[in-house]
Amino acid sequence: MDPYTIRRSALAFVFASAMAGVAMAQNATPTAAANAGGTNAPQVACGGDLSSFLAGVKAEATAAGADAAAADKTLAGAQIDQKVLAMDRSQGVFRQTFLEFSQRTVSQARLDIGRQKIKQYADVFAKAEQDYGVPPGVITAYWAMETDFGAVQGNFNTRNALVTLSHDCRRPEFFRPRLIAFIEMVQHGDADPETTTGAWAGEIGQTQMLPPSIIAFGVDGDGDGHVNLKTSAPDVILTTARYIQSLGFQRGQPWLQEVTLPDNLPWEKSGLGGPLTAADWFQLGVKPRDGNTNFGSLAAALILPQGRKGPAFLTYPNYNAYLEWNQSFIYTTSAAYFATRFAGAPTYNKGTPEAGLNDVDMKALQTKLSARGYDVGKIDGILGSGTRVAVQKEQFRLGLPADGWATQSLLNAL
Repeated sequence: MDPYTIRRSALAFVFASAMAGVAMAQNATPTAAANAGGTNAPQVACGGDLSSFLAGVKAEATAAGADAAAADKTLAGAQIDQKVLAMDRSQGVFRQTFLEFSQRTVSQARLDIGRQKIKQYADVFAKAEQDYGVPPGVITAYWAMETDFGAVQGNFNTRNALVTLSHDCRRPEFFRPRLIAFIEMVQHGDADPETTTGAWAGEIGQTQMLPPSIIAFGVDGDGDGHVNLKTSAPDVILTTARYIQSLGFQRGQPWLQEVTLPDNLPWEKSGLGGPLTAADWFQLGVKPRDGNTNFGSLAAALILPQGRKGPAFLTYPNYNAYLEWNQSFIYTTSAAYFATRFAGAPTYNKGTPEAGLNDVDMKALQTKLSARGYDVGKIDGILGSGTRVAVQKEQFRLGLPADGWATQSLLNAL
């Protein structure tokens, strides 16, 4: 462990434990955690007079080990940013298909720049793989997708964004730990409350990491005594690698492998969380495009983002680390595919997928599935994980190929 990481490790556990609930908090009911409504609802102060609120934040930060001077410096002049609240209230819904999103994000320009970065920082990437087991392409894919290699990092004042979202009573239990972690970053000279900017929800730097993650997993890659994810490529590469390792990424194992399919498969066994190994799929006639069958003993799920006639992939246990980074199936699969391209994989075979449902028809399908007792979550027109599982079960019941892809024929059959 490098000296910088040792210096900050005394408080790292506080913020690392806070990160354990990040994914859950992102999907939390807005006000349930802020207001007592259940025995498990955390009591998190929010709203009211801003000065009193900030005094409470300072008290909590110092109790966690932060310097009072650092808390004062961070919180002095803090303001509520109405633009942040507007962004929080107007988050768009992800409606693109895998083909649409992946073809837009995995561009030739990004591949070219990414390969240049891998060559330019070859020594740093080698250290990242040696120390954390994460290959260059995995890091570089996120570097490209999150900020176009640092070109688009966000221009919201991070301190004000975190104060705003912590003070707001929609998700204070999620944002208050971010604000306290930001105070710790200021204490170590890794952020300036007046000038540090990032995304509206508090993400900072070229791979858009949250302050608790920066505190817990930050690595000083360039030896200047600081973790600077905004301008230091070595810091970005090594910190991102260490964070990905923390998500469960296993050294030397694959994460995604494109495959070709026979005409007939037990389609109902496809989808995340299936019981088969890669060798089981190979025996059923699934063939890796790269011919590599060396990982047959690993658990593997056959995923069909747009049904059996579209692109097809086997996912391995390392794919779960991608899901920990971002729970969107389309984003995650695109990021994993992007990383395989840096590792030498060719462009996927688009296939000829059947047309999916439009927004109105998808909501109609979700309504019908919900009426049949399936948990599809919110009726939002999105083919999310719950809807895919329900679709697959109904396809199987109706004698249709159970590939989890929602089509007009299924809607009509219901």
